[in-house]
Amino acid sequence: MFDIGFTELLLVGLVALFVLGPERLPGAVRTAGLWVGRLKRSFNNIKAEVEREIGADEIRRQLHNERILDLEKELKESIMPPSTSAARAPTESTEPAKPTETATPAESPPAPRQDRSPEP
Repeated sequence: MFDIGFTELLLVGLVALFVLGPERLPGAVRTAGLWVGRLKRSFNNIKAEVEREIGADEIRRQLHNERILDLEKELKESIMPPSTSAARAPTESTEPAKPTETATPAESPPAPRQDRSPEP
C-alpha cells in the first residue's frame, strides 16, 4: 500500500530513538500502536456499515421491483381478465323459437365451436 521497505523503517526507528530517547520510545511506540489499532477498527466498522447499507439498498430495490411487477400483473388482469368457461359459453336467446319448416340436415346452421381457445 505505502511501499515502505525495511531500510526506511530502520531509518524512522533511528530518528525516533534520537528524538525521543531510549526512555520514552517504548511508550511512544505503544501509543502509536493503540492509535493505529483504533483507526483500523474504525475503518473496518465504517466499511461494514457501508456494505450493510448497500446490501439493504439492493434488497429494497429488489422488493420495489417485485411490487412493480405485481402491480403491473394486477393491472393487466384487471384490464383483460382471463377467459373463463362462463364468459365463453354460448348465450341462449330468451325469445321463443319460431316454428320453421322441416329442414334437412344440410340446411341447418353450423353448431357453435366447443373449444375454449382465445379468439385472435
